[in-house]
Amino acid sequence: MMNAMSTPEWRNHTDLTKFILLGFNDVPQLQIFFFWIFLLIYTATVAANLLIVVLVACDQHLHTPMYFFLGNLSCLETFYSTTILPRMITAFLTGDTMIPVWGCLLQYYFFGSLAGSECYLLAAMSYDRFLAICKPLHYSVLMNNTLCVQLMLTSCISCFLLNSVTTYLISQLSFCGPYILDHFFCDFTPLIMLACEGSLRMEFIGFILSFMIAFVPFLLTLISYSFIISTILRIPSTNDRQKAFSTCSSHLTVVIIFYGTLVIVYMVPQSDTLKDLNKVFSVFYTVLTPIVNPVVYCLRNREVKGALMKLTSQLSNFLREAWILL
Repeated sequence: MMNAMSTPEWRNHTDLTKFILLGFNDVPQLQIFFFWIFLLIYTATVAANLLIVVLVACDQHLHTPMYFFLGNLSCLETFYSTTILPRMITAFLTGDTMIPVWGCLLQYYFFGSLAGSECYLLAAMSYDRFLAICKPLHYSVLMNNTLCVQLMLTSCISCFLLNSVTTYLISQLSFCGPYILDHFFCDFTPLIMLACEGSLRMEFIGFILSFMIAFVPFLLTLISYSFIISTILRIPSTNDRQKAFSTCSSHLTVVIIFYGTLVIVYMVPQSDTLKDLNKVFSVFYTVLTPIVNPVVYCLRNREVKGALMKLTSQLSNFLREAWILL
C-alpha cells in the first residue's frame, strides 16, 4: 500500500494545485510589447462597451428592444473580456504563468457561460430584427418589454446552468502531469487533454452541451436571417431594401465575426501544426470581438452616432460651465 501511494502517478493525482498556462511565452522578446497591446485592447474594450451601456441607458431614443439587447450585449462583452484579459496581461508583465486549479475552473466556467449567453443573445437580437422586418405591423405588440427581459434572462440563466454541469464534471477528472495548458486561458479542449482517463466521455458530453449552447442559437439566428433576407429581396423599391437591410447590417456583421472565428477555432482539427493557428484565432473571438462589436454599432448605426454626439455635446457644455464657475 505504501509503495503504491508513493509512486509518481499517485503524487500527480494528489498534489495538483496549479496549472501552467503557456500563452505566448514561446516569444519571450515580445512579452512587454504584448503587455501594452493587450492592455490597450482591454482598456478600449471596457471603455467602448460601457459607453454603449451609458448611451442606451441615458438616451430616450435608444429605449427600444434592439438597443436593450445591445446594452446587455455590451455588458456581456465587458465581463467576457474581464474573465481572460487581466490574468493574461499580468502574466505578460510578471512572467507568472501559474494559475490555481480552482482559478482555472472558475475562469472556464465564466468564459463558457458568458460565451453561451452571447450566442443566445445574438439569436434574440436576430429574432427582434425578424419581427421588425417581416412583421412590422405586429412588432410593438410581439416584442414588448416583458419578452425582452424574458429572452435576456433565459439566455444567461440557461447557459450558466448548462456550463455548471461541464465545469463540475471537469473538476471530477484526474489530471496527469505535466500540468501544462498550451493556451492563454482555461478552455475546454486543453483541460480535458490533460485528463488521465475519461477524456472521450468528456468530449462527448462537451459536444452535447456545445450543441445546446452554441449550435442551437446559431441555427435560430440562421433561420431568422433566412426569413429576413427573403423578405428584403421581395421589397420592390431599392431604397426600401437598403433601409430594411441597414436595420440589421450591424447585427449581421457581429454575428459573422463571432461565429466565423468560433467555427475556425473549434472545427479545425487540434493537430500540433494547427495548434498555434488555433491560439491566434482564439484571440480574435475572445479578445478582438468584444472591441469590434461597439465599433461596428457606432460606425454603422445613425441612432448610436446621434446619441454619442448628443452625449459629447452635453459633456462639453458641462465641462465648459464647470470651468467658468472655477
